[in-house]
Amino acid sequence: MSFARVERIKTWCKRHIRIPLGVTIAICILPAVIVVLFYVLRPIRGVMDFAVTYISAPLRGFFAFLSSIYPFAIMEIIATVLVIFFFYYVIKSIRDTSRRRGKWKQLGKRFLPIFIVVLYLWGAFSWLWSSGYHATGFAERYGFSGGGGTVEELIVVTEHFAGRSNELGAQVPRDADGRYLADRRQMFADSLYIFENISEEFPSLSGRLYTPKAMLFSWLMSITGYSGMYFALTGEAMINVDPPGIMMPATVAHEHAHQLGVFSEDEANFVAILACITSENAVFMYAGYLKGLNYLLNALAGVDGEAWHRISDNLSDEVRRDRHEVRTFWAERTTADTGIYFLDNILTNIMETASDVVDRIYDSYLRGQGEELGILSYGAVVDILVEYFIPRLQPQQ
Repeated sequence: MSFARVERIKTWCKRHIRIPLGVTIAICILPAVIVVLFYVLRPIRGVMDFAVTYISAPLRGFFAFLSSIYPFAIMEIIATVLVIFFFYYVIKSIRDTSRRRGKWKQLGKRFLPIFIVVLYLWGAFSWLWSSGYHATGFAERYGFSGGGGTVEELIVVTEHFAGRSNELGAQVPRDADGRYLADRRQMFADSLYIFENISEEFPSLSGRLYTPKAMLFSWLMSITGYSGMYFALTGEAMINVDPPGIMMPATVAHEHAHQLGVFSEDEANFVAILACITSENAVFMYAGYLKGLNYLLNALAGVDGEAWHRISDNLSDEVRRDRHEVRTFWAERTTADTGIYFLDNILTNIMETASDVVDRIYDSYLRGQGEELGILSYGAVVDILVEYFIPRLQPQQ
């Protein structure tokens, strides 16, 4: 379509499409009302529970159904288009108003629609996702105190996870170098059924799942240090496919947990681990035990170095190799290696800064939703793991 034709269409629309002033004002005010209403009502647990059950869950499920029609991540396409359009619109607006009278007033009028759209998006995100942080959480619903346990109990659970990781590590398919042979398509398909067993114990996890999607911008996710994400406005579970494949099943399970309405990060990690290890699928079981083992060993290192060394020294070659591969991958994502010293320094600083900025933004968001640990809540899963497994590993007499 030519530029002249576009201008003719714009001129026709201006002449023939008239929006009443009252409707225009309502359109502008409505998103502010939606956002303010959320922040006013979010301390009221009953309102948030109602919103999650009767607004958030049905709409997120509907959006997930619509987005599942497409094999690619709709969220990434929308985000890319919006970013490109934003920069185009800003540059064009500055250029068009720079030589006009009252340019600041004209510029304000140009930016008002963007502000309104942002408010609509923030309001929708608040009610569809942020509401879950202020409703009754998974742990509270099923009676987890979150108090964790003693160091001795932590050691018992860590030893259990290490033993099961050693057993299952030899059962997953590997190449000649011992690396996990990932069949991503099969793994994504299998992930739709891994919650069947855990849902018998936790009925709220029995909802419908949709096939996760490989992210087009996985490289960007890797630089910022994230292995996956769930976006409530499209209902999509999106996976960074760059990291070593052995951790991908647990990442998929984590995003599926969000898809099923587990909002808190530590609770989603716990649910993901438990879904994997109860799935009866060797690949998912191993990934779940390995993910849990990493959290448990990190926690144990800070309270009992001797036990940490003893358990670490007894890990199988497969488990050691997989853990080393994962650590190496993430270390390399924020370290440039072009062979040119000054360029490596510049690129490394840029990547580290990008990762730090994303962490700070997400940390602020989590704290704003009541997660006092912020991004550290990713490690708080240890408390729930110990609380859940100790009665099963040390039955009461």
